[in-house]
Amino acid sequence: MMKIYDKLDPQRNKVTGVGSALMDILAHADDDFLNRVGAIKGGMTYVDKAIIDQTIALMPVPPQVVPGGSACNTVVGIGRLGGRARFVGKCGNGPMGRRFREDLGKQGVESVIFPSDSPTGRVLSMVTPDAQRSMFTFLGASAEAQPEEMTAACFAEAAIVHIEGYLLFNRELLGAVVRAARQAGALISLDLASFNVVAEAKDILPDLIAEHVDILIANEDEAAAYTGTRDEAEALRMLSADVDLAVLKVGARGSLVAHDGQVMRFAAKGNGDAVDTTGAGDLWASGFLFGLVNRRPLPQCGELASLCGYEVCQVMGASIPDQRWMAIQNYMEAQWPGGSSAAKS
Repeated sequence: MMKIYDKLDPQRNKVTGVGSALMDILAHADDDFLNRVGAIKGGMTYVDKAIIDQTIALMPVPPQVVPGGSACNTVVGIGRLGGRARFVGKCGNGPMGRRFREDLGKQGVESVIFPSDSPTGRVLSMVTPDAQRSMFTFLGASAEAQPEEMTAACFAEAAIVHIEGYLLFNRELLGAVVRAARQAGALISLDLASFNVVAEAKDILPDLIAEHVDILIANEDEAAAYTGTRDEAEALRMLSADVDLAVLKVGARGSLVAHDGQVMRFAAKGNGDAVDTTGAGDLWASGFLFGLVNRRPLPQCGELASLCGYEVCQVMGASIPDQRWMAIQNYMEAQWPGGSSAAKS
């Protein structure tokens, strides 16, 4: 395996995320409610829009609605950090779709959004008192993205193309994304997304990772589904076997990064408390990939990733408030030589 910095194009610092353009519907729930509606605790289930509507109707308090989607959350975080970011996906032409597009622009993210007359996709994220989120997902228009739409132009100037693992459910589309990203000269980062996604894609994941992935990101449940072990050291060894850089996120215990034969451990920020873990992994990736494309040392990448992951856990949903983004910027100015100016050059 090569050092990741040797493979990154030094003239590029843009991260392009590709995945489902979704609106996040955020609600509090308890375990009994999850059982009543058939949700997988800590997992994700694809459903019809009617199921989401029926589930919302059973809730005593109306949920909160904000733009979301895993890869989208990550590039929005990079935009808020001052980095160059783009999102590629498909959404509807209705009010939710317009809101999705407008929000990306406000967050400093370029977009390549393919329009559809179908409803914009949405995710009902049910957050239990232990801060775990269990999701019902209706892909809507995002499921209509076509392989032929994924051209090298979508990924122009990208140093890294960050792919959410949910694309594993659409293998032709995923293949087109990988080919176009390589044609554009970008490295490929894959976030494994969810343990049940990994379980359903075990037949193609090893070859896909070995042949196409440079950066592999997984939490402990996803890693266990892929490697068959919950031993951290062994899981990380197996995750890193065929990639240049592997990440294992272990919740309140922090994260581990394997690169160039070395393993670095990063402690989680705070005291382990969390309001909601929605977007924790997505925003962890924001900090890490932002640091990486700006050629910061890996210890600085990991520290910033941990800080972004911590901050998003202090609020409902995957949107960090403005004042906390200011605190993160102040951290970078204090801890990084030259501050965060590299992202704006």
